[in-house]
Amino acid sequence: MQLSSKTSYAPLEGIVAVEFAGIGPGPFCAMLLADLGARVIRVDRPISNGKAIAVERLAQARSDVLGRSKWSIALDLKSADSRSIAEALLTRADVLIEGYRPGVMERLGYGPEDVLALNPAIIYARMTGWGQTGPLSSLAGHDLNYISLSGVLSMIGPAGGPPSIPLNLIGDFGGGGMYMAYAIAAALGARGEGRRGVVIDAAMSEGASILAAMIFGMWSSGNWVERRGSNLLDGGAPFYSIYRCADGGYIGVAALEPQFYSELLARLGLGDDAAFADQYNRETWVDMRVGFEAVFGSRPRAYFEGILADCDACSFPVLSPQEALDHPHNLARESFVDVGGVVQPAPGPLFDGARPSIPRPAPFVDEHRREVLDFIGFD
Repeated sequence: MQLSSKTSYAPLEGIVAVEFAGIGPGPFCAMLLADLGARVIRVDRPISNGKAIAVERLAQARSDVLGRSKWSIALDLKSADSRSIAEALLTRADVLIEGYRPGVMERLGYGPEDVLALNPAIIYARMTGWGQTGPLSSLAGHDLNYISLSGVLSMIGPAGGPPSIPLNLIGDFGGGGMYMAYAIAAALGARGEGRRGVVIDAAMSEGASILAAMIFGMWSSGNWVERRGSNLLDGGAPFYSIYRCADGGYIGVAALEPQFYSELLARLGLGDDAAFADQYNRETWVDMRVGFEAVFGSRPRAYFEGILADCDACSFPVLSPQEALDHPHNLARESFVDVGGVVQPAPGPLFDGARPSIPRPAPFVDEHRREVLDFIGFD
């Protein structure tokens, strides 16, 4: 499963980003930049070979998808030699990425004022859960906490049940890493208009709420009720829901528009059934759901895949990761790639019809010390 050798231009080629090593959303943001051609140099903490954690981290390095295509150098920032290397790196960098609690970088001597004094043109991108200011800014947290306080988690889950955890996709990766990568790209674009150094304060709690902007608009205008599983897009509508098939597989039905709903009914043989005639009449939704459950529960998933595959019924199987890898559409677009034995999503989006880069395996800690020192002109 290898990407074709054809690649279009990488829009961030020539951009240098220095990532102070962390976990989750910061590394994901830096991975996105590397995917688009940026030279991402990750500053890692040195590892003592006498510690068990060193063996564990080395073993896991190649499977760390978030580290792909990056360079690694280990620096002890209490050492004068390491600090001189770090400062030379920051002088050459276009972007700095850090995801520590507020005040940590300042205590290291690499807060925004320190770094902008070294490099007035740098984009200093800061990723935290709660932001650099506010009453919660100094507290620890994780994705679940950020989407809880942003109001997003309360909207996700089945009717009559507790909120459902949507992995850590909304706070960490969508409202965190992707949100900050977008901000960095915007800041890079603004440099062409004369704007140079800037400090980005990206809070995952706010990024999560931004992802739910449309839902907040619906709620504010009275078109979203505060009962999970009762709205158009949260599983409340029987034509936007997930149904279990006879073999335990699932079909995701998203036939929102009337023309797609009509196609779904026709393919399922329900076009003349009065119970399904009035799509948006909420009073019929309970009976409609019972009818869909009976139909989908009568046959295995493969049957519905077959009858719904070539039409605009907006209904598709819920695939496992392995099934997603093998799906003809994903194969045709080379949506996944094997990098050093680790299967992962391919870089994207496509530019001029091709992937922007072919990723390299994630580095071991300090793997690129020589390359980094050469890059900054150190012996």
